Amino acid sequence: MENFTFYAPTYFAFGKDTENETGSYVKRFGGKKVLIHYGGGSVIRSGLLDRVKKSLEAEAIPYVELGGVMPNPRSGLVYEGIDLCRKEQVDFILAVGGGSTIDSAKAIAAGVPYDGDFWDYYQGKVVNEALPIGTVLTISAAGSEGSPDSVITKEEGMYKRGATGEALRAKFTIMNPALTQTLPPFQTACGITDIMAHLYERYLTNTKEVECTDRMIEALMLTMIHEGTRAMEDPDNYEARANIMWAGMMAHNNSCGVGRSQDWTSHDVEHELSALYDCAHGAGLAVVMPAVFTYNLQHDVMRFAKVAVRVWGCQMDFDHPERTAAEGIEALRRFLTSIGMPANFKELGADEKDIERMAHSCCYGDARTGTIGGFVSLDQKDVENIYRLMV
Repeated sequence: MENFTFYAPTYFAFGKDTENETGSYVKRFGGKKVLIHYGGGSVIRSGLLDRVKKSLEAEAIPYVELGGVMPNPRSGLVYEGIDLCRKEQVDFILAVGGGSTIDSAKAIAAGVPYDGDFWDYYQGKVVNEALPIGTVLTISAAGSEGSPDSVITKEEGMYKRGATGEALRAKFTIMNPALTQTLPPFQTACGITDIMAHLYERYLTNTKEVECTDRMIEALMLTMIHEGTRAMEDPDNYEARANIMWAGMMAHNNSCGVGRSQDWTSHDVEHELSALYDCAHGAGLAVVMPAVFTYNLQHDVMRFAKVAVRVWGCQMDFDHPERTAAEGIEALRRFLTSIGMPANFKELGADEKDIERMAHSCCYGDARTGTIGGFVSLDQKDVENIYRLMV
């Protein structure tokens, strides 16, 4: 295990009706004037936005609003939010929604006190200063409610890139699993897939002797397989939703990733798909992960075999461990398709004519230097080959 530091100061308020306490948490963490940031109509139609506003009003906290966050959140709205916060002298950002809304809120929070272009943070500059952020979570997926990370799509060039920094961790997060019960099945499945991807990205490591975090990741994968299936079969199952919501946060607050190298190839490869085709991130990951894992299998056959045995229940073939490893990848693919996720380019809406373009963007676009991957170093030709496994 490698040396590490870990600091996760977010205060979590978990359970039914906790959104009604939002105002008190904003006050507790020093908010004097708030930007409420949200997406489209669901938070309005459900009455959630009104409940959040009432909680702020009960604490006499003024607020301004900025809606319109899209899936795969865009840079244009971030710039708009930065300008609005500066004009209105906002000192606290409140995200009401899922990962896209939270990521957009984080980008705004980082951009307000920064003299340069906020996009600098999405080209590798670490975020050390940001306005404080709170979140009211509406979908279990991205884990942004507990992580120091944010992903934004730059409209000029359609580059989808990530930023990180401890300043981006939320001060508090409201987590009411009941808010996720009305999600369409497709969105629930996308969330389950994203959570599984966050776990695999950490599981695929070149660091030796990390049994503690291996076991933590495996436990969360098993939880997602069991509870994900229950939630898909019975969308109103509060307990399944609750377990998924907490697993989603644990999967991405990095408690499972400390002391070990991580991969993130699947995310980098998928970001090109969702940037170009505007597909759902989870749906893209469902197509990408089996292809990436198949391509990288020979790099560490026993790591893939271990997750196959411990998580997917495969029998270990000691004479041919690569068969066990491949069986585990196929088990993942079957699970994802069983919950309604796409299996290939056609089902995702992607076109193989764009493979070379996406691979080049993945490796060289927007200041990248030619290779990706923390588990296996991959160049443009490798990425092209991975995309072709998805066709």
